[in-house]
Amino acid sequence: MTRYNAPFEIHVHGDVPLREDVGYEQIQEALRPLWQYAGARSLAAAAESAYEDEPGIRFDAQARQLQICWTVPGGEDFRQVIEEACMALNDIAAAGAPLEVSFYDTEFDEEDENAEGEARDDFMMCFVGPTPAAIMQVQRDLLVQDVVHLMERHFDGSELGEVVAAIDKLFTQRFDALVSSMQLGRPPRGHGGPRKPRHLH
Repeated sequence: MTRYNAPFEIHVHGDVPLREDVGYEQIQEALRPLWQYAGARSLAAAAESAYEDEPGIRFDAQARQLQICWTVPGGEDFRQVIEEACMALNDIAAAGAPLEVSFYDTEFDEEDENAEGEARDDFMMCFVGPTPAAIMQVQRDLLVQDVVHLMERHFDGSELGEVVAAIDKLFTQRFDALVSSMQLGRPPRGHGGPRKPRHLH
């Protein structure tokens, strides 16, 4: 169904490497939660983004990669929808990959001097992969990248080996706990912070 007066513009961004044996029908089925949420009857009908300058949802058959840069109007219920899509993508992914999901408050006008409160913008990271280990590897790599980038403002990169080792130790502990329990914890949601500009890729 079309969502008029939707509280958010929701932008999904990421590239997911797919297995060699995966075809378009499997991709369409995996992404069923997304295109049904958009009110379409097929992936092709929903693949275009709400913004013309975004490529939308595309499958690069030569690179074996699902490319997503797609905006859809919606609400908080999209969180469940993207989680369902990620679970389905796990079955056809060739390697771990992150998906960024940004919620932009459509009812907040930065230029309105009389606007009260702050924008309800939010951001979450989702991860897909063929195995829990592949997902954790992507989570680890992103965290190392973020921490090193932050700390290189104050320290030389060559000084940060112990920090990276500490992160690796934390992920090793988490993986060992996962193997023991066979339950992968959900990544934390991001909260607060200044309003970010809607990013185009």
